[in-house]
Amino acid sequence: MSFNCNTAKKSESEGDFMRKNKFLDKNLLYLFNKGEDLKSYLRMGAHKICFDGVDGYNFLLWAPNVKEVYLVGDFNNWSQDTPMESINENEMWTVFVPGLPDESSYKYLIITNDGKKLHKADPYAFYAEVKPHTASKTFDLTYKWKDDNRGNVTNHFNRPMNIYEIHLGSWMMHEDGSVLTYLELAEVLPKYLTEMNYTHVGFMPVMEHPFDGSWGYQLTGYFAPTSRFGKPTDFKHLINMLHKAGISVMLDWVPGHFCKDEHGLGRFNGEMLYESGEQLEWGTYMFDYEKEEVAGFLLSNLVYWIEEYHVDGFRVDGISSMIYLNYGSNKNSEHKQNKDGGEENLIAVKFLQRINEIVAKNYPYIYMIAEESTAWPLVTYPPYEGGLGFHYKWNMGWMHDTLDYFQLDYEDRKTKHNLLTFSSMYQYSENYILPLSHDEVVHGKLSIIGRMPGDYWRQFANLRILYLYQIAHCGAKLNFMGNEIAQYVEWRYYEELQWFLLDYPAHKKHQNFVKKLNKLYINEASLWEQNFDEDGFMWIEADDCEQGVLVFLRKAKNPKDFTVMAINFQPNYYESFDIGVPENGTYIEIFNSDDAAYGGSGKVNSSPIKSNRRSSQNQKDSITIKLPPLAGVIFKKGDEKNESTF
Repeated sequence: MSFNCNTAKKSESEGDFMRKNKFLDKNLLYLFNKGEDLKSYLRMGAHKICFDGVDGYNFLLWAPNVKEVYLVGDFNNWSQDTPMESINENEMWTVFVPGLPDESSYKYLIITNDGKKLHKADPYAFYAEVKPHTASKTFDLTYKWKDDNRGNVTNHFNRPMNIYEIHLGSWMMHEDGSVLTYLELAEVLPKYLTEMNYTHVGFMPVMEHPFDGSWGYQLTGYFAPTSRFGKPTDFKHLINMLHKAGISVMLDWVPGHFCKDEHGLGRFNGEMLYESGEQLEWGTYMFDYEKEEVAGFLLSNLVYWIEEYHVDGFRVDGISSMIYLNYGSNKNSEHKQNKDGGEENLIAVKFLQRINEIVAKNYPYIYMIAEESTAWPLVTYPPYEGGLGFHYKWNMGWMHDTLDYFQLDYEDRKTKHNLLTFSSMYQYSENYILPLSHDEVVHGKLSIIGRMPGDYWRQFANLRILYLYQIAHCGAKLNFMGNEIAQYVEWRYYEELQWFLLDYPAHKKHQNFVKKLNKLYINEASLWEQNFDEDGFMWIEADDCEQGVLVFLRKAKNPKDFTVMAINFQPNYYESFDIGVPENGTYIEIFNSDDAAYGGSGKVNSSPIKSNRRSSQNQKDSITIKLPPLAGVIFKKGDEKNESTF
């Protein structure tokens, strides 16, 4: 992305453009104003160039309807010595600063028409000062990628998706409490994810943000990976190493709202420029998608992370807050309606459809995930069918019902059995991801294991069947960091996970359980190949609420490749339990959550089991198995020479 005098002879056309036009090609400016310059980041902000034979940085800013703009920074003692030239009737402002070094700190001093002075960070800055400082920094993003094993080489629908959601600042820390840098994370995170058999990593927002307690969801620098952990090229290196390990990289992206901090996007020219109003629930500003330059800013930002950082997918945060006009409003707020009298934000809907259409056309390997918590229809359907165009949607219904069920005492579970089975009624209505995310282990909700009833052993047994049920259920998977070590305390963004728990056998065995379960998910095509196809699932027994047992089938595209699972959600042990199977033959237990290696009681089916012609659970054939307490077992048809996978 950089261009300097040493490379001028290799790119004469680019050099001529920069020397003659200083990024001010009229066609490009026209596309910017129309919101159609999908790579406006190549021109806007600070760019290292060669101008008239001199290296320096060119600055280009969109700040309409203001009186004057100055570039201020450590290079001119933050004075008004560097005025910017106005273009397009004071809409665009530009200046070239010869000899300006990389990593120089700067801001824009904007003088409004009524004389107010606003010191603003660069909306398109690639790098920022470390908090609590708030200036932008010049930076050359040049990096030599070596990620031939980039996670997007395979169609994302044709590979297993098991996401490890992570908050970079609190996953692991140094003994003194300082955070790991991007470079340090690159040494340990890919190795850990590989060892744990995760296929994807999902980063909570890494874009620059001023307040740690926002977890990155209230941004000031949409184009700058936070400087808390190092430089932008260091973050590229982290992604490069994850790709080399075969891990697909997903970023949280927040196009719904932004924070009100004075140096940020809010009231950028003294008026509402980027914002359309306030998001009362979060105390933030909402983006104005009707303004083409603002829509283009966000579209270009998405392309930036794909092109510059090789990101493979995005989890788009807070979709509900965007598509409903009255989201988060209180009873005293004005009730808003669209032109048709509904509460849908038609402009935001069109914006989301446009984003997903652009991704589908230009980057078909990128996956787009909607964090949408309502019953809005057709989220993962294409816009030409009236959908929003996402590839996946978080299944919040499954998450709430499942966690509500697991918190119940065992007797109460008998009357709430439908909490487990109801999701099968709609599991193919969208392409779902089953999330046990950061939102479920904060704000007094308890950790996942903290929700489980009973004594210590039963809590861990429940946790194991929760994760087995998640893996076996239709849909892609997501788990927040710490779930895999059964952390008892809620997540705290200011301290690392309680890794010391792995010194205790129960927690170490649980981590081993998750590792082996994840490996099973990767190896068994029946568990993921038809996650979004009705042919991939069949109930064998859904209504045994008294015994608390579910029995169902998962099928791969090859009709002979299927797995049968039985999950016992009660603490009763059955030495002989009949389950129906679809075909006559020999069945081998390939996974048992009650294995002693995982902390269970060791009631496993160690020998192959031949089916008999006795009908059971609406199947013509059945097998008689040991069904352990609070445990799940998975069988696969084979022969007596086969051995259990685990």
